[in-house]
Amino acid sequence: MIAGIVLAGGRATRMGGGDKGLLQVGGKRLIDHVIDRLTPQVGAMAINANGDPARLSEFGLPVLPDSLPDHPGPLAGVLAGLDWAAGQGADAIVTAAADTPFFPRDLAARLVAHAGPSGLCLAGSPDQTGKLRRHPTFGLWPVALRDDLRAALTGGLRKIVLWTDGHGAGLAAFDSLPFDPFFNVNTPEDIARANALAPQA
Repeated sequence: MIAGIVLAGGRATRMGGGDKGLLQVGGKRLIDHVIDRLTPQVGAMAINANGDPARLSEFGLPVLPDSLPDHPGPLAGVLAGLDWAAGQGADAIVTAAADTPFFPRDLAARLVAHAGPSGLCLAGSPDQTGKLRRHPTFGLWPVALRDDLRAALTGGLRKIVLWTDGHGAGLAAFDSLPFDPFFNVNTPEDIARANALAPQA
């Protein structure tokens, strides 16, 4: 079984703080878009978020705080998700960022199809110059690697791709036309762009 983890643990500094996932786009909150897209692709789901979990209680999903202090980045959310998924009997998790409302509806299947020997896979898409960019918050992560990840994070590792490259992660490439499905909301200007994209997403 593959579980889904919505990564909502960031501090949203470019948006003035708070929960970016609760901002509205296309008549729905960003996190609603993400949950709606991820739910059909996975067998169970949880949200990685720090702070008071009550603010997310309406979603009816487990809220998993980072297990490491000082906001060490998205990998801490991945680890929290892996630890939870292990207790659910899952073999792996698929992660999706809470500020990326239009990610592919076949994300999980494509990640599984392109996984490397260790079972790891990251999503990617071409940028405006055609160069393939990896999106490390969108990945397939085997539960079997959680203790390795914990040791790496405890040792100070923060850059996702350093760890995934060390384990031979695969890459699932997605098209960027008519727009990049991994477009994420970081600024107020991005909200306007997301609202414009919503009808075609």
